[in-house]
Amino acid sequence: MSRLLLLLLWLVSYSIGTLGTHTEIKRVAEEKVTLPCHHQLGLPEKDTLDIEWLLTDNEGNQKVVITYSSRHVYSNLTEEQKGRVAFASNFLAGDASLQIEPLKPSDEGRYSCKVKNSGRYVWSHVILKVLVRPSKPKCELEGELTEGSDVTLQCESASGTKPIMYYWQRIREKEGEDEHLPPKSRIDYNNPGRVLLHNLTMASSGLYQCTAGNEAGKESCVVRVTVQFSEKIDVQSIGMVAGAVTGMVAGALLIFLLVWLLIRRKDKERYEEEERPNEIREDAEAPKARLVKPSSSSSGSRSSRSGSSSTRSTANSASRSQRTLSTEAAPQPGLATHAYSLVGPEGRGSEPKKVHHATLTKAEPHPA
Repeated sequence: MSRLLLLLLWLVSYSIGTLGTHTEIKRVAEEKVTLPCHHQLGLPEKDTLDIEWLLTDNEGNQKVVITYSSRHVYSNLTEEQKGRVAFASNFLAGDASLQIEPLKPSDEGRYSCKVKNSGRYVWSHVILKVLVRPSKPKCELEGELTEGSDVTLQCESASGTKPIMYYWQRIREKEGEDEHLPPKSRIDYNNPGRVLLHNLTMASSGLYQCTAGNEAGKESCVVRVTVQFSEKIDVQSIGMVAGAVTGMVAGALLIFLLVWLLIRRKDKERYEEEERPNEIREDAEAPKARLVKPSSSSSGSRSSRSGSSSTRSTANSASRSQRTLSTEAAPQPGLATHAYSLVGPEGRGSEPKKVHHATLTKAEPHPA
């Protein structure tokens, strides 16, 4: 029974040793890497120990890298591998690990370590992935650096392990500047290295940085954007300002003209209202004269002088009329003649009207 158990344990250990282990290692190019391979087959008999490292590249081609057999080390290294590939430690003591320094992208592949001694085998499998940092990207600028125009910032690394991520930002040169891109910037998601700066302004000027990165590391480049003053925009702005000023002036003149017309109309209406009572119709009858009987001849004289003081021309005309009447109708002896004064309908203050002889009434004599 005990022999059967020992046999089973030996078979299990043999199968494990035959199948070996699988390990995946990622390293950045130009670094050092150690591919593990441990065994205990060389301790009993060192003369029959054989160690062999095989490489299967990404294209499926397999070749022997290095071997130990009959107490000698044999290498089948290429010119690129010479001086960089060797056993890492004392392989006779049980550590047959392989060391590569510095790493090259061509070292990537599937490595297999086979240890054989006295009919027993041990396998170790290592998948090595070499990560390459992005090469220093090249920053380019496409477009016209004037106000109102669009500019495209382009950033791309020529080499590096995919995928490579690109990130654009603005470098703060002065206190208070924003590190983010302008608000109207657009990222081309089909090509993350492209950024569109839409509708440039003077505030868009500055230093912009592109960072390309992957699992291995990152690199960056910078480009300066200097927005220039656009004469086209200036002429357009001047035209807009001039149009606005012209419109304001025209509006002000229109308002002034309306106000002036309104005031002129009101003045005309007021003038017509004042002149309407003084108008004399051509077909209207002439005003009739009134004869006023004075209390005495002296009062008649004073009334006549009072009338003449208003307007001199009216007084002279009235006195001449009275003389003519007195001459034509002389009073008879023994009779007293009363004097009459002529009073016009207008009264004082109005412009004197010409008195016609036809409108005068002959005075009647009364007995004393």
